[in-house]
Amino acid sequence: MIKVLIADDQELIRQSLQIVLGMEPDIEVLDAVENGVEVVRSVRKEKPDVILMDIRMPEMDGVVCTQIIKENYPEIKIVILTTFDDDEYVFNALKYGASGYLLKGISMKELAEVVRKVYKGNAMINGDITTKVLKLFSKMAQSNLTLQVDEELVRELKPTEWQIVALVGRGMSNKEIAGKLSLSEGTVRNNLSTILSKLDLRDRTQLAIWAVQTGAVNREIGEDMV
Repeated sequence: MIKVLIADDQELIRQSLQIVLGMEPDIEVLDAVENGVEVVRSVRKEKPDVILMDIRMPEMDGVVCTQIIKENYPEIKIVILTTFDDDEYVFNALKYGASGYLLKGISMKELAEVVRKVYKGNAMINGDITTKVLKLFSKMAQSNLTLQVDEELVRELKPTEWQIVALVGRGMSNKEIAGKLSLSEGTVRNNLSTILSKLDLRDRTQLAIWAVQTGAVNREIGEDMV
């Protein structure tokens, strides 16, 4: 059972998410709160697996809350719920360890799938905002978040793994990468795990930032990447 905490300052959204996700047989909504202060309080008591959190909330917003939760409970996955005009907030939330972000217009069916995927360790970014994602990753890559990866580790990457790195850096999902490279989603998923292990990176978001920093994101797919 996947234990979920919902955080949004709009009561109607909280209730809707709670009702719809509560109908899923493998998801349990532990609590629904209206600001970051209540999230921190609830997490101490409930220990959720996944937090669905609005980025803009009173008293403590989603960015500060993400930082606090990830520093104290790194195993908890956080998905930011946002709108198109929240670039700076989303940038900082990803910086502090959020597993991804979604537009609030996502369907409830898709949202349940996101919860499952994030719970399994995948990063989730709404497919409608891939360009925005790339801009955010570029901004993160140019900030003080430079990711240092040992050159010896980089040399261990195989050509197919380099192609996957490039596509992750462009904000593509496992399904999209699989289609682009004529691989199964399972193969892409396994390759991603191997890549993260080889490069000693925490998650898909860090990999995407590293891909932008190194220029791998600009490689032509099919080009010799070794």
